[in-house]
Amino acid sequence: MRFTKMQGLGNDYVYLNCTGGLPDNLPELAVRLSDRHFGVGADGLICICPSERADFGMRIFNADGSEGAMCGNGIRCLGKYVYDKGLTRKTSLLTVETASGVRYLELFLRDGLVQSVLVDMGRPELSPPVKLMAAGRTWQAVPVSVGNPHAVVFCGGVDALNLAELGPALERHPAFPDRVNVEFAQSDDRGGLKVRVWERGSGETLACGTGACAALTAAARAGLVSRHTTVHLPGGELEVRWAEENGHLYMTGPAVTVFEGEISLENENYRCVREKNAVQ
Repeated sequence: MRFTKMQGLGNDYVYLNCTGGLPDNLPELAVRLSDRHFGVGADGLICICPSERADFGMRIFNADGSEGAMCGNGIRCLGKYVYDKGLTRKTSLLTVETASGVRYLELFLRDGLVQSVLVDMGRPELSPPVKLMAAGRTWQAVPVSVGNPHAVVFCGGVDALNLAELGPALERHPAFPDRVNVEFAQSDDRGGLKVRVWERGSGETLACGTGACAALTAAARAGLVSRHTTVHLPGGELEVRWAEENGHLYMTGPAVTVFEGEISLENENYRCVREKNAVQ
């Protein structure tokens, strides 16, 4: 089984070309491939599938095997994958079907390869703030849906927060029966937004595209930042714009191929039998 390891701002996934069919036991496969000690190592698994509604389909499995609905960094890397590998020649209005609907991509090239991608993330849905008791404190969270559920918490000193304690407590809070992605955000003196993310099913990640969009939406609605802002994440920066003309979110950021390899199944353990560095 051949795979490609890709990352967007350090939010990394194992990609499988499943246009010819899906492998069995995808949740179990996602857990094994995502393991950073005994597998390839990733925040999850993304399968590139055929679609009747779009150019391609995308299925996302988190590191714990649960299936996700949408992934902003993941869909950017999917756009790079299908173009760089010659599966499409489209650089604009490339469509990808997700569990949250069809998304539109624009690809930006350098030397014939995709370097960055703009994604039309659609319209966000905001709910009234809720107060939550977790880890011995009261937190105010703004629920935002950008195709998957988020809770945005504004607080100072995000760099010092113990996400290993706070993340699971808020992800699994009774207010969110299906669990939730959590963004801890603060505005900075440059007009940008600093964000750390605890992802549902994967834990703390270096970046989250949907999380950046959710944080920007909540912060702009609260008047903390403008509707077009740089979101600073531990893995790097995303440009996010919440358009006034149609209410859509537009996210732009890099997409990088890390390496390619081949997986074999031996004694119920996946083993990387061959890998090579890939051109980014």
